[in-house]
Amino acid sequence: MSTSRPRSLADDLRARDDAALVALLRARPDLLSPVPSDLASLAARATTRPSVSRALDQLDRFALQVVEVLCALPDRSTAEDVRRLLGADPDAVLDLLHLQALVYRDDEGGIVVPRTVVEVVGPPDGLGPALEQALHTYGPARLARIAGDVGATATGDPVTTAREIAAVLGDAAKLTDLLAAAPAGAAEALATMVWGPPTGHLERARREVDGASAASPVEWLLAHALLVATDTATVVLPREVALHLRGGRVHRSVEPTLPELDTSPADPSHVDRAAAGAAADAVRLVEELLELWAAEPPKVLRAGGIGVRERARAAQALDADEPRLALLAETAHAAGLLAPGDDSSDSAEVWLPTPAYDGWLDGPVATRWLVLARAWLASTRVPGLVGTRDQRDRTFTTLGPDLDRTVAPLVRAAVLADLAALPEGVASTTASLSARLRWQAPRRGGRLQDDLVTWTMTEAQTLGLATGGALAGHGRLLAAGDGDGAAAALQQVLPEPLDHVLLQADLTAVAPGPLDPALARSLRLVAEVESTGGATVYRFTEATVRRAFDAGWTAGDVTGLLSRHSRTPVPQPLAYLVEDVARRHGRVRVGSAAAFVRCDDESTLEVLLTDKRAATLRLRRLAPSVLASAAPPDVTLDRLRAMGFAPAAEGPDGDVVVRRPESRRTTPRRPPARAVRTQPLPGDTLLDAAVRAIRGGDRSRLVGALRTSRPTADVLAMLTQAAGSGEALWIGYVDAEGRSTQRVVEPVAVEGGYVNAYDHLRGATRSFAIHRITGVSPLDEETGS
Repeated sequence: MSTSRPRSLADDLRARDDAALVALLRARPDLLSPVPSDLASLAARATTRPSVSRALDQLDRFALQVVEVLCALPDRSTAEDVRRLLGADPDAVLDLLHLQALVYRDDEGGIVVPRTVVEVVGPPDGLGPALEQALHTYGPARLARIAGDVGATATGDPVTTAREIAAVLGDAAKLTDLLAAAPAGAAEALATMVWGPPTGHLERARREVDGASAASPVEWLLAHALLVATDTATVVLPREVALHLRGGRVHRSVEPTLPELDTSPADPSHVDRAAAGAAADAVRLVEELLELWAAEPPKVLRAGGIGVRERARAAQALDADEPRLALLAETAHAAGLLAPGDDSSDSAEVWLPTPAYDGWLDGPVATRWLVLARAWLASTRVPGLVGTRDQRDRTFTTLGPDLDRTVAPLVRAAVLADLAALPEGVASTTASLSARLRWQAPRRGGRLQDDLVTWTMTEAQTLGLATGGALAGHGRLLAAGDGDGAAAALQQVLPEPLDHVLLQADLTAVAPGPLDPALARSLRLVAEVESTGGATVYRFTEATVRRAFDAGWTAGDVTGLLSRHSRTPVPQPLAYLVEDVARRHGRVRVGSAAAFVRCDDESTLEVLLTDKRAATLRLRRLAPSVLASAAPPDVTLDRLRAMGFAPAAEGPDGDVVVRRPESRRTTPRRPPARAVRTQPLPGDTLLDAAVRAIRGGDRSRLVGALRTSRPTADVLAMLTQAAGSGEALWIGYVDAEGRSTQRVVEPVAVEGGYVNAYDHLRGATRSFAIHRITGVSPLDEETGS
């Protein structure tokens, strides 16, 4: 290891030990894709804009303030310079920035910020450009006049003259004296730009004047380079002047510590019970929504999503507002329970439950809740955007194409982590959580992040993770990554499902609590949910009873269900309703002609032929008991039902067609992919091997050394031996495009000119052509040759 002081980032990296390089790669895993060939390549990759931006995004507010101070200083600075402009101790943050290669040490021990970091950070906290840089727009004559006014040396060369002027104004004592000599009104003109923005509008002032001929405060400031004109209408406040007027500080206030959360007491048992109730409601509503769309699937709009009418119909059926409907639909979609599928009636795509929905239905409530909660927590979809407008004034719609935000799962996880860190029985507020997250990730902040915190709190309560700003016990376990524990904890809090209802004489049934899922599904087929809350009210109508008959039920099935599961006798009005619908159901049959209508009662067909309400069907008699319809069977069925009949669909064999909505499913689908691919954190084995490979490449130019040091026979022998022993190797490999890479592999088999091996770089097993392998070396070789 070199003992000389590093002169570049690559030299700085060479001076680090292996543990420091491992720490760098662990903190910035994007530097490993692919493994750099040597330390110079590692340094180059660490200073690319995308990599620097990702690293800065992970810094908290105080660390970013330290970076902004470094960017406000000259190219080379010291820890004492940072401390002076920051007004706080920066040592711990400077060590972190050095570990992550966002700064490095030069050969004299100074701190150097790579140019890319300065460019990505931008102007620090409202500061303008350095004076020397701002003066480069002036010509020699003008610079000479300014040099004379401030007491600097005019060399005749614009570059060196600007440097001399900057040196004079960079002296705090001289700058203080110069400002003290400014005319009345000059201080007020500067004060408007001190804390940013550092630019101002130039009005009725001459740009090129000397101090003696200045006729206004702004002209005097321009003559002494305390302001610099950038064009005919704009002036800028140089950085040195602004820092002096700020009292030598870059920031108005320094925030070295994480803000505390606002808290209030909350009864843990109440939180658990309320959240459990919300979790059960969420599971029930998702089931109801998907059953509704299985029966009458909404079409997928051309631009994606669901139309306004379909959303309104679903919201009314679920007794839910649009934000809640959007959350339920998006969560079901993220969980793989809902997807676009083909409509058998036409070529349009519709939203349908997936086959995975049937498996989900079979589980207990807590397990079903876990599927939804996990999907919501990991999804990049943002239901809270639904109903708002984008930059082109287009409305975001439920299940639409533009709801993905890569930051969403990060914000959800951060909010739940902060709530989980509070003791049980303590709640917090959305405002303090937003403030805390703005400190933790300021570059990720802004309006969207604040909105995401608000939406996360609302959605966590709707889905049953939290209540009133406090996490439930099962919510804490989910936040900690213990999904099975969360489901078990929820199951303990949920009330036992009921197996009975109370039938009323007004054709309703009251469920005094959550019902057994199978019973609830049966009731939703034979009745409709009229209201929910502490108790659920189901209403029986002619249409709902007919729906059960269409699904293959008989009158005995309906009355048997009610008799078995009611604590009260079946009321006479309800029994009459079931008997009446059963008597009329199927007397009129509709089949395909376009459609035909069949009925053994010829008088009924006469009524149909003469009824004006059936005119759109254009009915005509084919036989005494058969009419032909110009409309398709589904339209004919709907029209006859609207006229008060109870027709049944008939198949080619003459039997009644049983319609079971739950049978409508998409083809098997995977859950939708997230909009962002999270890079898996590298393991210790890969990190150690990568550092050895980089070290080896730095010593001997890895690929060239491997190419000359390992004959093909030796390569084949080492690969075969590793496949038998299970040991890992690192190899040099040239792909079909001629790109050279180094990677750690675990050979599995060698045959037919290929080696099948687990590739640690890709995290998958793949085949490598042996003739493209430039060399092989065991992981424990130190020289890489």
